[in-house]
Amino acid sequence: MPLDPAARCAPGTRSTPTARPASAAPSRARDLADRAAELDRRMRPDPRPGAHKVVVLALDGVYPFELGIPHRVLGSADGRYEVLSASVDGQPVRTDSDLTVTPGHGPEVLAEADTVVIPPYALSPAAAAAPDPRALAALSRVRPGTRLVSICTGAFLLAAAGLLDGRRATTHWALTDYFQELFPRVDLDAGVLFVDHGDVLTSAGAASGVDVCLHLVRQDHGSEVANQVARCCVVPPYRDGGQAQYIERPVPPASGTGTGPTRDWALQRLELQLSLGELAAHAAMSTRTFARRFREETGLSPGRWLTQQRLRRARHLLESSDLPVERVAHEVGFATATSLRRHLAAEAGVAPSAYRRTFRSSGPAAGGAGEAAEGP
Repeated sequence: MPLDPAARCAPGTRSTPTARPASAAPSRARDLADRAAELDRRMRPDPRPGAHKVVVLALDGVYPFELGIPHRVLGSADGRYEVLSASVDGQPVRTDSDLTVTPGHGPEVLAEADTVVIPPYALSPAAAAAPDPRALAALSRVRPGTRLVSICTGAFLLAAAGLLDGRRATTHWALTDYFQELFPRVDLDAGVLFVDHGDVLTSAGAASGVDVCLHLVRQDHGSEVANQVARCCVVPPYRDGGQAQYIERPVPPASGTGTGPTRDWALQRLELQLSLGELAAHAAMSTRTFARRFREETGLSPGRWLTQQRLRRARHLLESSDLPVERVAHEVGFATATSLRRHLAAEAGVAPSAYRRTFRSSGPAAGGAGEAAEGP
């Protein structure tokens, strides 16, 4: 029976204790324990046969919060992922906090992984420039074609292994100068939440690990599954990878002069060709002030934000409807189907038709993000 404090102690009434049988308390405790166990089974079901195997490599000094993100997020995807933890030598790992963790596996499990996640770890100057040889040896066990994901300082290990040379990547904004000094061959972008190259993904600090893991679910299984996972984890379902790491004014000012109401207004009119002038007029600001405040509050320009919202809605329509691509483009505010194809290819690496084939079923079709972009 659900607990309902409001029903037991409604306004204007006085709760009167009643006698209970001696067995009531133990029975209620068992009931609560059973419900907690059922919730745990629903949130963290056993992996399905053939589930995508994810191995999280815990290095010395690992940050406990980020270490748990892949288990919490990917493990909530209804058994679609099997998430394991490993250390470089199969031994317990000291964290950056006052505790030690014992991963369930040694480095040999990396050879079986479909995805390997490197969570952040405490860096000393020596460790950043020359990581533990055991960590590099463990990483060498990874099979070619395995997807690699770093969170925060995990990018330092990937860079030291030469896996980011010539690629765009990111890490925590506070470490960017040091990273660039150590790894000049990496095209570091310090202003984004994550960068996706398909086979290698790098993300910024802390909560961006949640963003990149939800992005993996969305890429593998579509927005509907990713949204279910986000609801289960009680986190926002989507933050664009290109959003700024550091937002000067994350909450609109108390005076109510922020851009939030105008963003809500625009979301109801995405099919229209909204100009900066129209957005600024709705917010009763000059275009210059509106653009500045918009970026302070969202980390994005108004144009970039509109494109992001249109792509989100387009992906939903491609997954949930049979509308022609041209109609989808019109419904979400892209001027032409060609424009939708171009933007979707830049974001997801696929054409609309390929995206629809992949995500109209419960699991990804063969090919997925590797399909060539559709022509205009």
